[in-house]
Amino acid sequence: MILSTFLPTLVVLLRVSCVNTHQVPLAESTESKSTPPKPAADFHPTYDGPTWEKKYGSQYDLSYTGPLSFSHLPYERCLDNASLSYDIAILGLPFDTAVTYRSGARFGPFAIRSGSRRQHSQRGYTLSWADNPYTHGERILDCGDVPVNPFDNALAVDQMEVAYSTLLARPATRSNTEPVTRLLAKDGVEHPRIISLGGDHTIVLPILRSLHRVYGPISVIHFDAHLDTWATYPGQTSEQARVTHGTFFYLAKEEGLLAQNNIHAGIRCKMTGIADMVNDETVGFQAITADDLDDIGSGEIINKIKKRIGDSPVYLSLDIDVIGMKSVFVNKFLSFPLIDPGLAPATGTPEPGGWTTRELKRIIRGLAGLNFVGADIVEVAPAYDHADITGIAAADLVHDFLSLFLAKSPPQSRHARVDDEL
Repeated sequence: MILSTFLPTLVVLLRVSCVNTHQVPLAESTESKSTPPKPAADFHPTYDGPTWEKKYGSQYDLSYTGPLSFSHLPYERCLDNASLSYDIAILGLPFDTAVTYRSGARFGPFAIRSGSRRQHSQRGYTLSWADNPYTHGERILDCGDVPVNPFDNALAVDQMEVAYSTLLARPATRSNTEPVTRLLAKDGVEHPRIISLGGDHTIVLPILRSLHRVYGPISVIHFDAHLDTWATYPGQTSEQARVTHGTFFYLAKEEGLLAQNNIHAGIRCKMTGIADMVNDETVGFQAITADDLDDIGSGEIINKIKKRIGDSPVYLSLDIDVIGMKSVFVNKFLSFPLIDPGLAPATGTPEPGGWTTRELKRIIRGLAGLNFVGADIVEVAPAYDHADITGIAAADLVHDFLSLFLAKSPPQSRHARVDDEL
């Protein structure tokens, strides 16, 4: 009853409302159509202030900006430019298809370069070396990565050998100054030195082939948890299948690439038995184990390595798995893992019980003065990393390699330097 009484009135009100919402004032409509909007092209903002260069200088790179090269070094596609000369080249070899466990080291060169972003030639001095390797006048370039084929291992190994040989044949800028490699090379010519970023450890076989052409048999200092001198693995039924990251030293021995005075440091892997060590000796290696650091100390390890190598042309190969977690002893009831951010979890074949980065770096410094003709750091697989700590540790070790190449003798301890100054 109530609804029927008010319904006619409600209908009238709704009709009036609809009419009002569709009415447009004629004056407003006419004005909006007769006045076109001002073209955007007529608006030209001007800036009368100083340019960036005048106010702030050059467009420099911060540690986290700029193109990705090792330590913000000049980047060149060295394989494409035959006119380039340099003394030390950083070269990526993104190969990882000959591993026996976890893959991913093809991304190692990227991870190591990324880990080097806080390094810079103008900020390269370290107290431990008392030196900045970028101030010696050597021309150091990042030569990019070799485009290694990921589908054909035989092709990939050949590509790495050709690339390394190409760069090794380029002239060094120091050729008319103090000789370094000229005294070691069979041709009496100064050759540049290359620091290779792996990649799995297989990359060392093509590298040794290239170095052998220039220097003859090469002595090797091999930092690793594993021997890498095994003859074969089960299921290797083809010649190419023999080439892996655990057999390359055995193959290098077969090809006559190695001298007889090689040495491992940091060994702690599981083996088939003592026969593996007997085979290792036939390949020309002595072994320093990870436990030897506790038993004889870093000083004696350094002495053993230097005595073994002598004056031979020597190649340094460092597998990142030489670094591992170490237990801190508190008392006979308690020990706990040392969580060092320099430790390196991002590797394909991790082994517990390795050295810390500090211990490893101390041993490397003690080797300065040997006749290094090249170096590598391998098996960085960033997919297994946490907060980039492995890439950062690897990049820091490459910085040590640069100082190692350029130092004529091991640096004194900081306290000894202070005493000398006094």
